[in-house]
Amino acid sequence: MLRNILAVFAGIIVGSICIWGVETLNHLLYPFPKGIKPDDMEGFKNYIESLPFLGKFMVIVGYALGAVVSGFIATKVAKSEKPNLAIICGVIFLCFTIYNMSVLPTPIWFWILGVLVWVLVLAGYKLALNKK
Repeated sequence: MLRNILAVFAGIIVGSICIWGVETLNHLLYPFPKGIKPDDMEGFKNYIESLPFLGKFMVIVGYALGAVVSGFIATKVAKSEKPNLAIICGVIFLCFTIYNMSVLPTPIWFWILGVLVWVLVLAGYKLALNKK
């Protein structure tokens, strides 16, 4: 049981690191405006609204990478219930994604992909089972 809990935590942590990495790259390509502070929600909303398509799509790419890696790591660490643990990681990330999309100005295509992308935890699960 403890190992399965660890599997979910490991999946979430490593998946989050992947998302952070892609979003960091995205911020290098599309830097924050000068003077924006971490607690300036209005400034951040304006930044999100001004991002071009590729800047927003890179966030989805980060989510996709995070989903696959999260499902993979959770499956590799888990002792049992492997698909369920990968799905738990996906559901946790989905909740965070829905929250982010509800507080930030995101277009409908972002909502659709932002929800669907978390199914990719099952691709990570399948990759982790591959013995080759």
